[in-house]
Amino acid sequence: MTDSRIATARLGDTGPEVGVQGLGCMGMSFAYGPSDAKESRATLERALELGVTLYDTADAYGAGENEKFLSPFFKAHRDELVIATKFALAIPADDPSRRIIRNDPPYIRQAVEASLKRLDVDVIDLYYMHRRDVNVPIEESVGVMADLVREGKVKHLGLSEVTAAELRTAHALHPIAAVQSEWSLFSRDIEAQVVPAARELGVALVPYSPLGRGFLTGSFANADKDLTSDDFRRQQPRFTGENADANVALLDPIRTIAKTHNASTGQIALAWVQQQAAVHALPVIPIPGTRKPSRVEENAAATRIELSKEELELLEPIAGRVAGDRYSDMTFTSAGRE
Repeated sequence: MTDSRIATARLGDTGPEVGVQGLGCMGMSFAYGPSDAKESRATLERALELGVTLYDTADAYGAGENEKFLSPFFKAHRDELVIATKFALAIPADDPSRRIIRNDPPYIRQAVEASLKRLDVDVIDLYYMHRRDVNVPIEESVGVMADLVREGKVKHLGLSEVTAAELRTAHALHPIAAVQSEWSLFSRDIEAQVVPAARELGVALVPYSPLGRGFLTGSFANADKDLTSDDFRRQQPRFTGENADANVALLDPIRTIAKTHNASTGQIALAWVQQQAAVHALPVIPIPGTRKPSRVEENAAATRIELSKEELELLEPIAGRVAGDRYSDMTFTSAGRE
C-alpha cells in the first residue's frame, strides 16, 4: 500500500481545506457492534498519515462517548485536522434508547457547551445541525448557530439531511460550509434538488454512508444473519429479509468493474462517490467509517481510481432498483420534505 497522501479540496466557498476524503468515527464507539479501542486509535493515526483531515463525530454517538474517545487524538493533532460534530438528537431522560430532534436555541447552546467540554477544545471547526426539527423555524436555529460563530465557539456551520429550500434559507442567514446527507450507489435522492442548490451556493457535500453502511463492500449480505444483535444495521429495512436478498444481486456490476481495476467492491463504490465532485461540479468529501487501519488505506486508495464513462453508465441503474428504505422511520431524513 502506497503512503501517498490524498488530494485536498475546500469545504465549500467558506470552509477549510481538507483531504478529499474524511473519516466517519461513529462506529468506533457506537452502533456497529463491538469495537477495539486500540485498533480504532491506530486507525485515526493512519488516516492522518494518509492525508485524511476531516474527522466526523456527533454528540448522539454513544451519548457523548464518541466525542470523549476522540478527544485525546484531536488534542494531540489539533493544528493538523478539522473537527466536525453535531447537535439535534437529544436523549429523553425517561428512555435512553430513544432520540428526539431538538433545534430550539436553548438546547443548541446547551449542546455546544457539552460537546466543547467532551472534546476538550476551545472551538469546534464544523458544527452541524444533525437533523431538522420542522417545529422550530430554521431561522431561529441557524440564528443561534451564527451567534456561536461570532462568539468564537464554532468556526464553520453545516447542516445534515436538509432540503434545498432549507439550505437556501439557512445560507441566506449565515454561510453554510457543508451539507451532510447519505449519498452512495444505493442512495441518490439528493441529486434532484440538494446537490444543485449546494453547487449554486458554493456549499460542499459531505456524503455519509458512502459505502452503504458496509453493504457495498460485501462485508455482510443480510444483517439478521451476519451481524451481532446490537448492530444498528439490523434495524434498517434494506439490509434485512427479502430486501437484503434482492439488494445483494445489485452488487454484480460493482464486482465486474472491481476486477477490471484490480480493486475491491468497496473501492469502486467509494470511487463513484468521489467522482461525483466532477460529475456535479462541487466539492464532495465523503466520510466512510471504519475501525481498521487497513480499511483506511483501502478507502484512501479509492480516491485515485477513475471510472470510465462506460463504467459510470453500468452503475447508473443501481439506486433505482434498491429494495427498502434507508431507515425504518424516514421522518428522520429530508426525504419526506423535499
